[in-house]
Amino acid sequence: MVAGVEISVEPGGNDRRNGERPLHVRLLGPLAISRHGAALALPGSRKVRGLFAWLALAPRAASRSQLCELLWDVPNDPRGELRWCLSKIRGVVDEPDRHRIHARDDAVRLDLQDCFVDALEVAAAIGDGIETLAPERLRTLAALFDGDFLEGLEIERSPAFNGWLTAQRRRFRGYQAAVLEHLVARLPDDEAFGYLEKWLELAPFDRRVHEIVLTALARSGRIREGEAHLAAAARLFEADGLDCAPLREAWHSARAHDFSASLVRTAATASARGSAPQGAPATVVTTADTTTAGRENVAGLAARRASIAVMPFVERADVPDARGGAADALAHDVITRLAKLRSLFVIAQGTVFALHDRHIGPEEAGRMLHVDYVVSGSLQRRGERLTVAVELAETRTARIVWSEILNRKLDDALLVLEEIGNQIVASVASEVEAIERNRAMLKPPNSLDAWEAHHRGLWHMYRFNKADNERARHFFETAVRLDPTFARAWAGLSFTHFQNAFQGWARREPEIDRAFEAAGQSLMVDDRDPAAHWAMGRALWLRGRHDRSVIELEQAIELSPNFALGHYTLAFIQSQAGDPGAAIASADYSRHLSPFDPLLFAMLGSRAMALVRLGRFEEAAQWAVKAAARPNAHQHIYAIAAYTLALAGSLDEARAHAAAIRKLAPAYGVADFLAAFQFDPDGAALFREGAGRIGMSG
Repeated sequence: MVAGVEISVEPGGNDRRNGERPLHVRLLGPLAISRHGAALALPGSRKVRGLFAWLALAPRAASRSQLCELLWDVPNDPRGELRWCLSKIRGVVDEPDRHRIHARDDAVRLDLQDCFVDALEVAAAIGDGIETLAPERLRTLAALFDGDFLEGLEIERSPAFNGWLTAQRRRFRGYQAAVLEHLVARLPDDEAFGYLEKWLELAPFDRRVHEIVLTALARSGRIREGEAHLAAAARLFEADGLDCAPLREAWHSARAHDFSASLVRTAATASARGSAPQGAPATVVTTADTTTAGRENVAGLAARRASIAVMPFVERADVPDARGGAADALAHDVITRLAKLRSLFVIAQGTVFALHDRHIGPEEAGRMLHVDYVVSGSLQRRGERLTVAVELAETRTARIVWSEILNRKLDDALLVLEEIGNQIVASVASEVEAIERNRAMLKPPNSLDAWEAHHRGLWHMYRFNKADNERARHFFETAVRLDPTFARAWAGLSFTHFQNAFQGWARREPEIDRAFEAAGQSLMVDDRDPAAHWAMGRALWLRGRHDRSVIELEQAIELSPNFALGHYTLAFIQSQAGDPGAAIASADYSRHLSPFDPLLFAMLGSRAMALVRLGRFEEAAQWAVKAAARPNAHQHIYAIAAYTLALAGSLDEARAHAAAIRKLAPAYGVADFLAAFQFDPDGAALFREGAGRIGMSG
């Protein structure tokens, strides 16, 4: 898609200092190109300059037809004009021994690999992780912004180019805001104020920057300036229909904190002199107030969830700004389905659509709404094909953490949109969970709030070994202690007890009871959370209540059709004693929804078990081997592979998997396998036969 060009930096291509590059290209401001410090004269044609900028950021070669569509609105000879534009670019960037425009057959590429391009420099730093950069590096990046991206380079009658330009300007404003925010956080107040002014100018409705300004002013004792800033910001927010109460609360908190700190300093000075300050009881009152505020803060943190805004998708249509079509329907569907997962705080549709109508881009909207993540994308129909480009970005780092281009044939528009919506929701939920898990792992255990403790538990839970499972149980218990209303933490706790029973890591019956009790707590807290029904479904299965288990899992899927774990667990149960055909369908759909799931080995294993019950041993063996190859596969998964391979006649390979089992559990036999699962008599007989063929019938 023309408007979907992404920024890509080849490894090592943008690492050298500016002075070592033959060309220096400025895109962050009015376009400028210099060679060894001397400015080059640029062609007067806006299309030539626009084409150069587009090619500079293109991650790969573009077709001539794509470039013609980008810049020309039905000219007489678009390819002829394109050749003319390329010749003008050659005249600027080529050298006698170095040609930078490569046009071979239908493909065109601009090679700036050995050049310095400011936009690529910034994009590479953001992609590598802005939070890891030193202040000096952040200062260097901040200095690269010399205005808006390609300032003043709009092109008449080129809607595709102007759409791309608008998207890039929004993106780089987000990058600049992220650089300034992280720079301000690492500088002393006197130096930070200059960057705060730039940040305020860039994002006047970003609540975070106002809170930092107010805190810095209070900390510096500039109370009158703080009051004036609060009044001006309140007028700005109210004029735009935004809530300014959080700003007033931030100012009150900053002043109270500053006053408290002042009292502590005074008390410390007086103590050093051997006398109490006048009004010493106030220190006691302030300490009590601070303790109360701390308790309130802990309570607020305990209930925290990651927040996300799904912006309306842009419809690439002949009618600009058309509303109410497939793009709006898709965004509405994604918002609704994410909300049903109950694991995220999702901004309501009315708010994001209102911001979109005011031409506020995803990056700016995310900052205005003070959310952790933003989903945005575009939709385009071409003949019988529907293409949806979607991306998930962290608001405060401006880093794109997931992106995908989904291309489907339009057999049935509504069904295609539903399928795409399901995939987007499952992918977004999975990516956010993975990010939050990894982030929680970096924090000291005693500093975690309920949300972070829950995700720390998930990280350990997905290691699938006894020691990590015990650590996971500890963190889930911490989460429910901090927030007894956290349904997902109760569900996670139930899963750790399920694992103890299923894996034989503890006495089975007490662990089954604990899994059931924790699942019951999860349901009691929130019976609309699919994870609560998922936990109860697994606990009921442990108790041998197959039919009730299926009912709970179907309820989880009804609440959230995108809940991949619900589909997988249905496959797991049906593969042993229910409908094997349904098990295969559920296993496939769970993998479609979450192709990189930590439980992927179990999804594959469930499919293999269902195929064994259908007598399709060779096919089953192929899937079982895939399951055993996953890095977190455990002994039961290796056993599925070993027994299935034996049934398929691949005895040498089966014995190799049996050897892997014995390294993990030397005494493991088919009795342990069948005790963990709940196969029907025919299924159990098949796996006994497979185990007997490789000497594991004991």
